[in-house]
Amino acid sequence: MRIVLTTESYLPYVSGVTISVDALARGLGARGHDVLVVAPRPASDAAATEVGSPGPAPRHAWLDSYQLPGIAPPAYRMPWPYPYAAGWRLAREFRPEVVHAHSPFVTGLGARRLARQARAPLVFTHHTRFAAYGHYLGPLAAPGSALTDAYLRRFWAGCAAVIAPSADLAAEIRSRLPATDTVPVQVIPTGIDVAGIRVLVAVDPRRQAGWAADAVVVATLGRLAREKSAGTILEAVARAASRDDRVRLVVIGGGPLEDELRARAAEADLVGRVMLTGAKPRLEALALLAGADLFAFASQTETQGLVLAEALAAGLPAIAVDGPGVRDSVRDEIDGLVVTADPLPSRAARVGDAIADLAADETRRGAMARRARDDADRFAIETRVQEVERLYRSLLG
Repeated sequence: MRIVLTTESYLPYVSGVTISVDALARGLGARGHDVLVVAPRPASDAAATEVGSPGPAPRHAWLDSYQLPGIAPPAYRMPWPYPYAAGWRLAREFRPEVVHAHSPFVTGLGARRLARQARAPLVFTHHTRFAAYGHYLGPLAAPGSALTDAYLRRFWAGCAAVIAPSADLAAEIRSRLPATDTVPVQVIPTGIDVAGIRVLVAVDPRRQAGWAADAVVVATLGRLAREKSAGTILEAVARAASRDDRVRLVVIGGGPLEDELRARAAEADLVGRVMLTGAKPRLEALALLAGADLFAFASQTETQGLVLAEALAAGLPAIAVDGPGVRDSVRDEIDGLVVTADPLPSRAARVGDAIADLAADETRRGAMARRARDDADRFAIETRVQEVERLYRSLLG
């Protein structure tokens, strides 16, 4: 098949969306399909980024882009909304049989136009809970959320199929579509390179931080932003360390809250117990993750929580606050612990107690680690790509 993938979030900026698009493009290419990715052109001085996805690199149709001011990460580029840009012309000349959008906005509208011109089905993967980012809009958060919700409903209704990365998101989308709408909503999580993660050479954070060899290291990985709840993890580790002096934390990633979290880590109950690495290339981040003992996750804004699958594949039992997509990855009491989200004031304490319990019980922790690693093939990118391929064929059929 000739398949066009469109996205607003793309390499060299690294996020769950960019990893998902890259993995799907390469996975489809490995299965013999011809793939063209339509994405914002990187900055002129941006280096090519490899994030470890298996398969051949796709072709690209670049859209002229600009750097969003203020809240956007430095490498995040936004395409100009020019329907007759050279990138869209290349996409039309490609004559796609399937158009798959990964954003509903600028490139999503372009994808819809391209699908109509090519008489191809439009598939959309809903990667982001946009309402969870309303705090960046300040006083415009409420009207902005209402407008976005109405827009999304119309966009979903114009698709041949919608993909949701988790079961709870699929149910939410179905509930928000009109009762008369027949657009299929299919659950297909983003896959990961399980085989690649299994052969990573783990980097021991104890040596980097100067911690004792018997330290029980908790890792968390992701963008350090308010919506990811990294502060909850620091408070949880402070609680756990008050019960077990061996507990340590490595925070892998950078973001707008990094300075605030460093200041918290310097306080008396955490000083010497926390290492913040700053932003790292993805494969380096995963190698450091693999050197830890436990993984902690508190975000309430995910559609899947891709890093949960990566941590489990690396053999880390996960302590995760119950939320969107969590139970699609973490099996409570099998390869991790799922902690109730409410009540909010005692959330960090519950996560901390779960960390301390597993830190103290090496036998239980080891059994969970083995189950996490042994059962990780359920996340394999090859399986997920085949599911997407079957969806494409059903629409064409």
